[in-house]
Amino acid sequence: MQMNIAEAKAKLSELVARAEAGEEVIIARDGAPAVVLKPAKEALLAAHEPRTSRPIGFLSHLGSVWAASDAWAPDDEAADFAEQSFEADFKPSKQRKRP
Repeated sequence: MQMNIAEAKAKLSELVARAEAGEEVIIARDGAPAVVLKPAKEALLAAHEPRTSRPIGFLSHLGSVWAASDAWAPDDEAADFAEQSFEADFKPSKQRKRP
């Protein structure tokens, strides 16, 4: 059931009773839903339920991201490539003589 604020003021006790009985009571402002009345026990339980996940980061608006179970496992091929590249780029070709 949906009702505007002005009408809800006059029937507040009736609306509370309906919400306690399990009926969804929506109070609207200028025809647009503003709040929902629900029993306090239900609201408190919902507020204290542990959240399974929360959005983190600047791409969180895109939704949850799926990753394979081995996504963060070491990649031997990439490690070998990195080692070879490092040796080729940074290992001196000759040993310098120290004075």
